[in-house]
Amino acid sequence: MPLPAPRPAAAAATPAPAEAVLTVEHVSKSFGSNHVLQDFSLTLYRGENVVVLGKSGSGKSVLIKCIIGLLPVDAGRIRVLGQDVATLNHAAMDQLRARVGFLFQSNALYDSMTVRENLLFPLRRHWLAHRRSEEAELVRQALADVGLEDTASKMPAELSGGMRKRIALARTLILRPEIILYDEPTTGLDPITAREIDELIREVQQKYTTSSLIISHDMNCVRLTANRVALLVDGHCYAEGTYTDLLHRPDPIVHAFFS
Repeated sequence: MPLPAPRPAAAAATPAPAEAVLTVEHVSKSFGSNHVLQDFSLTLYRGENVVVLGKSGSGKSVLIKCIIGLLPVDAGRIRVLGQDVATLNHAAMDQLRARVGFLFQSNALYDSMTVRENLLFPLRRHWLAHRRSEEAELVRQALADVGLEDTASKMPAELSGGMRKRIALARTLILRPEIILYDEPTTGLDPITAREIDELIREVQQKYTTSSLIISHDMNCVRLTANRVALLVDGHCYAEGTYTDLLHRPDPIVHAFFS
C-alpha cells in the first residue's frame, strides 16, 4: 500500500508588527538662535528600552519636556500612546501623564513627606481607578519592586542617594505606567549604586513590559539598559542601533561616544 502523501507544512505565522507607543516626528525646538532640536525623529516600541545618548547640553532634557507637554514644539509632531500631545487640553494631558511615568534627575521627592506619603501623592492626584482600601497594598508592592519595603515611614533625608532614586522609581511605578521616561537616572551616583539602578531599570522592563526612553550620557547605563540607542547630535537623530552595532560602526562621530 503506498504511503500517504505528506501533509504540507503549516505556513509560519507572520509576526505581529511592533506597536509604536511613542513617535517623535520631525520635531524642531529653538530658544532664540539656539536650535536645540532640528528635524528630530524617533520611535519607541512597546516593551523596549531606548537610550537617547548625547553630550551635556545637546537637548536631551528638552526632548523629554516636549514629550510630556511641558514645552511646545516649533515644528513636527509628538504622539504618545496614540495621542497627539499638541492637541490635548489640560484634563486630557493630565490623564495621559498618568500613563507615562517620569523619573526626574533630581528625584523630586517631597522632603516634608514620608516615603509612603510621597508614593500616595501621585496616586491621589492623577486619574487612576482605585479604592482607598487598596492604597496600602499598592505602596507595599511599589516598594517591593525596588527592594525597599521597610522604608515606608522614613523621610527622604534619612535615605542614601541610591535609595532616594529607588523611591522616586517606586513613586513612578505605583501608577503602573505604560511608558517610563528616565532623565539621567545614574547621575551623581557611585559606580556600584549606578549599576544597581541600571539593573533595576531592566528588571522593571521585564516584569511589567514597560517601554522606556532613557536620557543619558553614562556609557555603562547605555550598555546595560538599552535595547536600542539613538545618538542626538546637533539637534538631529544622527544614528540608531544596538549598543554593539554603534560600538563597531566606522563613523568618527559615532566612535567618539564609545571611545
